[in-house]
Amino acid sequence: MTDTPQRPLRVLAAMSGGVDSAVAAARAAEAGHDVTGVHLALSANPQSFRTGARGCCTIEDSRDARRAADVIGIPFYVWDLAERFREDVVEDFIAEYEAGRTPNPCLRCNEKIKFAALLDKALALGFDAVCTGHYAKIVTLDDGTRELHRASDMAKDQSYVLGVLDEKQLAHALFPLGDTVTTKDEIRAEAERRGLAVARKPDSHDICFIADGDTQGFLARRLGAAEGAIVDESGAKLGTHDGAYGFTIGQRKGLRIGTPAPDGKPRYVLDISPVTNTVTVGPASALDVAALTAVKPRWCGAAPAGPGTYTAQLRAHGGETEVTAELVDDELRVRFTEPVRGVAPGQAIVLYDGTRVVGSATIASTTRATTAVA
Repeated sequence: MTDTPQRPLRVLAAMSGGVDSAVAAARAAEAGHDVTGVHLALSANPQSFRTGARGCCTIEDSRDARRAADVIGIPFYVWDLAERFREDVVEDFIAEYEAGRTPNPCLRCNEKIKFAALLDKALALGFDAVCTGHYAKIVTLDDGTRELHRASDMAKDQSYVLGVLDEKQLAHALFPLGDTVTTKDEIRAEAERRGLAVARKPDSHDICFIADGDTQGFLARRLGAAEGAIVDESGAKLGTHDGAYGFTIGQRKGLRIGTPAPDGKPRYVLDISPVTNTVTVGPASALDVAALTAVKPRWCGAAPAGPGTYTAQLRAHGGETEVTAELVDDELRVRFTEPVRGVAPGQAIVLYDGTRVVGSATIASTTRATTAVA
């Protein structure tokens, strides 16, 4: 098996304006590929997105990407995908919160924008592959099939947000940073050696379309205030809120509950009901989940046959936990070896077999550990 293509390819490098995508494009060009850079304009008004040098959606980012392409010596274009991004990522994000779920917009962007809209357009124009600065590996097997694996450096691994890619998309993807066992400082040092001005540009961590980082404020502006009750597990009213969409499962801060718990311990959000606009809170122990059901599975290759044992990741920066999983009537049914805490509907669960990404699905419902034991 091999981790790299064996022939020169026509490559479209997605350049966000940050250091990772710039170094990825430079490595692809250095490897002998015919590389063209493209920056995705994801907002009709870039100033409405994040401001400052954070590496995603601002006018400054497009200029940084263009300067990097000039240094690398590759053609460069800006493609307007603002309407597609609004429909598939921003509106989906709002709808998911309105329905009481907790979405991952970066994962949705990879699925719908970078490896659907962008890849489809690239293939139509005669490109062989799309290159990004994600930290993940694609391994080509002897029979020509491709597998998605964790990056060599687990500290930077981003395979979780790529778990939505199917076999066709993997066949046309390049991740030049996936084999890098280095610190981010060494990636920045490489960018400096290459003369890339983005070498010291800060990383992006916030949701790109929420300029000030205030998710609750963004949702309130889009969905409006809707006062509802905060209740305990018995249904007793403890306080009020301005909109159930402003809460996530496992949240502790910002509950505005005046009455302390009988045991004096903190309360956490246990459930969000958009139908009754009610937020239920309770003790941390009630957050323990023994099993879940997930929908809309996407497989990085063939779907698994029968039940199996895997490790699962539930958050972009979370750890792994052992599970048994089985696909039943297009639903993924998962049971945890040990209970996990704070699992929210709307989140993605990504299954791994060792370092190989098996696939992902969207969490629809959970079973509490206390209920499972009873």
